[in-house]
Amino acid sequence: MKKNKSAIKKTRQSEEKRVRNSHVKSTMKTRVKKVVAAIESKATENLGALFKDAASYIDTAASKGVIHRNSAARKVSRLAKKVNSISQPKA
Repeated sequence: MKKNKSAIKKTRQSEEKRVRNSHVKSTMKTRVKKVVAAIESKATENLGALFKDAASYIDTAASKGVIHRNSAARKVSRLAKKVNSISQPKA
């Protein structure tokens, strides 16, 4: 157990941040999974809206510091690549 006040406070703050960050990460993963599921089922009618929602939330997670900005850019890029592969026929 922590002995001094600053260590106790830091432990409390870390736990609060961990809970907040885990919620943001979980929500981000769920939104990405919805896009991937729509791609796999070839449901293109609302794919654009799902992608826009997921990309927006990934950027939000990056701005909150939950994930690194380069990691967010990579995730959005890979997701966009998947979306574009299904919406545009290959020549």
